[in-house]
Amino acid sequence: MSDTIERIKCLIIGSGPAGYTAAIYASRADLKPVLYTGMEPGGQLTTTTEVDNFPGYPDGIDGPTMMVQLQKQAERFGTEVRIGLVTAVEFSDKEGGIHKVTVDNNKEIEAETVIISTGATAKYLGLESEQRLRGGGVSACATCDGFFYKNQDVAVVGAGDTAAEEATYLANLCKSVTMLVRKDHMRASKAMQHRVNNTENLTVLYNTEVDEVLGEQVVEGLRMVNNQTQEKSEIEITGLFVAIGHKPNTDIFKGQLDMDETGYLITTAGKTFTNKPGVFAAGDVQDHEYRQAITAAGTGCMAAMDAERYLAEVGSIEDVQTAQY
Repeated sequence: MSDTIERIKCLIIGSGPAGYTAAIYASRADLKPVLYTGMEPGGQLTTTTEVDNFPGYPDGIDGPTMMVQLQKQAERFGTEVRIGLVTAVEFSDKEGGIHKVTVDNNKEIEAETVIISTGATAKYLGLESEQRLRGGGVSACATCDGFFYKNQDVAVVGAGDTAAEEATYLANLCKSVTMLVRKDHMRASKAMQHRVNNTENLTVLYNTEVDEVLGEQVVEGLRMVNNQTQEKSEIEITGLFVAIGHKPNTDIFKGQLDMDETGYLITTAGKTFTNKPGVFAAGDVQDHEYRQAITAAGTGCMAAMDAERYLAEVGSIEDVQTAQY
């Protein structure tokens, strides 16, 4: 551990749309934010080939380019962006207290406010062909990418409400949707099951798993296996949507911040406050419902404004020290 401990007014953990938007607003409020990118600089959007639903891009934009632009905008206003991973935290319970954060296991930082925007990671099946074709037809977000498969044949993997919702959403856009359910029943609510069963161009295959995603550069088909009979079959598709859940990136906050049963941070309704004063959460790390770049950016803005107001109320340590001399 280094001997010198750095003091920061506003520390942002995570570099997706929520983190960079928080940085833009915090910089403009003269909070002198420092942002640590985490293991995946730019967040999930860096694995997305086309972003077509973010306002201000009439011709669309690829995810990595968009995140580079957001970073440059944050830096333009004075954000210091650092490559590094926060590995431990110790949040104060006191109003106006100082929060301790460790980066890369060896650098300790003290922060007056912390904005957590570490996001959530989509769960995948773990197949080599699936990972190879991510961005080439394999997606974990129908709302994000479904438009690109209009009037085409696609498949959805999953059995819960999210999978059912994505399948019915895609059915409105696509020629056909094949839904693969691993067990002999769906976990989705009865209402969602009724919606699936009443959708004409949606076929559900039970006891069915993905054996291989077919295609070299883009998805061309799917080889499936019936886990009861071991019989294999193939279908032609151009898109595979994996809807088996997300895992919020909150492991290091366990025991300190309130979370729901799946690990999403709990924030005050209409705010970004966590249960620790001066600690705020924005983006997918606290949003298990929408999970869109635009909603993440919106909560990033909220978190920066909440942090600014919090410091104005409790008084920044820097301001107090200045007033003493």
